[in-house]
Amino acid sequence: MKTIGMLGGMSWESTSSYYALANQLIKSKLGGLHSAKICLYSVDFHEIEQLQHAGKWQETASILTQAAKAVEAGGADFLIICTNTMHKVYQQIAEQLAIPVLHIADATAKQLQHDGVSCVGLLGTQFTMEQDFYRHRLTERFGIDVIIPESEDCAFIHQVIYQELCLGQINLSSKQRYLDIITKLYDKGAQAVILGCTEIALLVSQADTDIPLYDTTKIHVEHAVDKALE
Repeated sequence: MKTIGMLGGMSWESTSSYYALANQLIKSKLGGLHSAKICLYSVDFHEIEQLQHAGKWQETASILTQAAKAVEAGGADFLIICTNTMHKVYQQIAEQLAIPVLHIADATAKQLQHDGVSCVGLLGTQFTMEQDFYRHRLTERFGIDVIIPESEDCAFIHQVIYQELCLGQINLSSKQRYLDIITKLYDKGAQAVILGCTEIALLVSQADTDIPLYDTTKIHVEHAVDKALE
């Protein structure tokens, strides 16, 4: 079994889901007392969040690259960055490492292609929804059309992520608004909706709607576990 490198803490609320799911999947595949071999570096999200909202992405890249190098030095065979938004600096991190970095959007896109989804709605932080680094990767590399919510809805989604979900707060009113936004994306032509922030699955799940949802946390971990067991 290969060692999965995890760059987490963004936020730790969702990183704990990564850790738990990886171990659950390994146990289900190998049985007995098997668990995942993981090297995890968890950063201080306060520092990252302040730089994100100040637009200081190169500074975030420097912090995460140093953390990723520590994971590599710790014996990881490959790395997953346990957040959608910080894939904005994926390239800066990946080019400094000798080990592969599994991109969360690539894993998600391959699953969408497998399922025959060619037009998808995207929920996430405003950075992920409104900037090019994520949407364009889906479109240019995989031919998947991406629909994002209206600007007012984007702002609400972003606010809930940072002010509620990253703090471990689950509010039913926020959940209902998210589900309403998902329905609007479906009505605009999305065949499915990507939960493109690793915290969103803490709030909504497939049990809440008949519209197909793609939980990027789950997909990313499944991809990592498959690689670990190659």
